Amino acid sequence: MNLRKITAASAAVLALAVTATACGSDDKDSGSSGGGDKITVGIKFDQPGLGLKNPDGSFSGFDVDVATYVAKQLGYDAKDIEWKETPSADRENALQRGDVDYIVASYSITDERKEKVDFAGPYLLAHQDLLIRADDNIAKGADLNGKKLCSVTGSTSAQNVQKSIAPKAQLRKYGTYSECLDGLTSGAVDAVTTDDSILAGYASQDQYKGKVKLAGLKLSNENYGIGVKKGDTKMTDKINKALEKMASDGSWDKAVKANFGPANYKNEPAPKIGNIVK
Repeated sequence: MNLRKITAASAAVLALAVTATACGSDDKDSGSSGGGDKITVGIKFDQPGLGLKNPDGSFSGFDVDVATYVAKQLGYDAKDIEWKETPSADRENALQRGDVDYIVASYSITDERKEKVDFAGPYLLAHQDLLIRADDNIAKGADLNGKKLCSVTGSTSAQNVQKSIAPKAQLRKYGTYSECLDGLTSGAVDAVTTDDSILAGYASQDQYKGKVKLAGLKLSNENYGIGVKKGDTKMTDKINKALEKMASDGSWDKAVKANFGPANYKNEPAPKIGNIVK
């Protein structure tokens, strides 16, 4: 083969490569990065009913269902989602670093957090509540005076109760909520406090069914939002539209019932997007 034929063949190969590259592009949305075959979503791995990594490697919970629905509206099937664990203390950093496209992780919308990240939603209005034994009754926060109240180390929930609701409550700090629930069922503590959605998730686990119940107190308003990198209004708007559709087509109610139903969780209706209850 002479040099002219070799040159022509090389040009043909190059043209095919360029064409294949162009055909391989897609228009899926992946935050401000502009596209890709995968989307990375931050969730909790250790919150039953919200975000839990199961022993078989799968993921379950209300936050997981919301995140999966949103991803579908953005053009991604469940198999296209890369789940990334985002502990509370690292959520803002994960978004700022670009480690995730968005975060769905019992992420309460606050003015302080809005200085660092943007929020879509809210997608759930939760309240600080108490988990008590099934045969107990606590009708109001003040009934906790003199009782042993459990929450996890680093949580502000128990301190809120002790500071303004029941100053004589005896605070017990454990490492995990599972330890608190074990203490509750054994009689070591009288109540566990944090967001009602988190408590409902734990109470729905088989080992606690019928042994504990939610007190049904609304000690605070916690608006859960989907965290997005600061300034990414395109992604925020698209997620808001997805959340509106989830509420209107019945998928939101279905997810609430599936994840919190066993705990008799009396949830608020799906919140109106952009409406923050103080």
